[in-house]
Amino acid sequence: MRILIFLLVSCCFYSSVTAQSNFFNSKNAYLGQQRPNDTPRIFAQQMLVPDSGIAMGRSAFSADGKEFYYGNSMHWFNSKGNKICYFKYDGKKWQGPLVLNYDYSTPAFSVDGKSMYFAGKGDGRHSVVWVSHRDKNYWTSPVVFLRKDYGLYNFMPTNSGTFYVGSNANAGSVRDYSTYDFCTLTISKTDTVIKSLGPVINTPAFDGEFYVAPDESYMIISYKEKPDYECELGITFRKPDHSWTTPLNLGPLINDGDAHRWGEYVTPDGKYLIYTKGTGEKDCHLYWVKFDMLKAKLKKEALGK
Repeated sequence: MRILIFLLVSCCFYSSVTAQSNFFNSKNAYLGQQRPNDTPRIFAQQMLVPDSGIAMGRSAFSADGKEFYYGNSMHWFNSKGNKICYFKYDGKKWQGPLVLNYDYSTPAFSVDGKSMYFAGKGDGRHSVVWVSHRDKNYWTSPVVFLRKDYGLYNFMPTNSGTFYVGSNANAGSVRDYSTYDFCTLTISKTDTVIKSLGPVINTPAFDGEFYVAPDESYMIISYKEKPDYECELGITFRKPDHSWTTPLNLGPLINDGDAHRWGEYVTPDGKYLIYTKGTGEKDCHLYWVKFDMLKAKLKKEALGK
């Protein structure tokens, strides 16, 4: 009986410690912001941009939730002044915003969290991917990870080792964004292979703004794009045969009227979607919304499970 009681107490203690060690469940998670529900709200506006610039593009939390990286730009379509800023939780409070580097954008963690990929450094063609590596508590200066003659827009890694990008894949001018498709990219010692994900999710317009789940089970995409970049957010799920479902709209609460929506990102715990929305520089912000239940609902609709 004593052994049984000891085991039960030990299990309860272990469960409690485990729960407490999950930072995403703490009140300080997500920069201490009040959690959103099904209606999107602006994410940490005063914290991210306390003085000048626009918080926009893709953002990235570390796997433990204690670091947050995002782009700070001066203008929508001018990379001059771009920088990656970040916050770090020191055990008591969030420190930041601090500048990680200048002239880069679109941060994406490697699967193991030891590296971070970027776009930028004057690459007007979006055909270079840069990478930094962790060196104890610091990040190394970015160096070229991949350079190609075709587009490498919104480069993202996955658990399988396959990368996803928006790219023209040699189909026309690298500056003709209407030729860009959502693509996979595999890198070996001898070759780099890029392949379009096909017509089910790609359109005759620009297809390059997306988030792909680390296990490649779904993608959130910007689609239905108009000539002035207004678009909506949708989701597509990967079938067992590795084809993709027809995109489903994320609904009227997220797609609430004409706006440019991009920089899709899902927090590591899978609970929230963060994205950029605006009709111009003055109303451009990072937004976040509860996502886990919405994803489950749309997955059932798309796959029947």
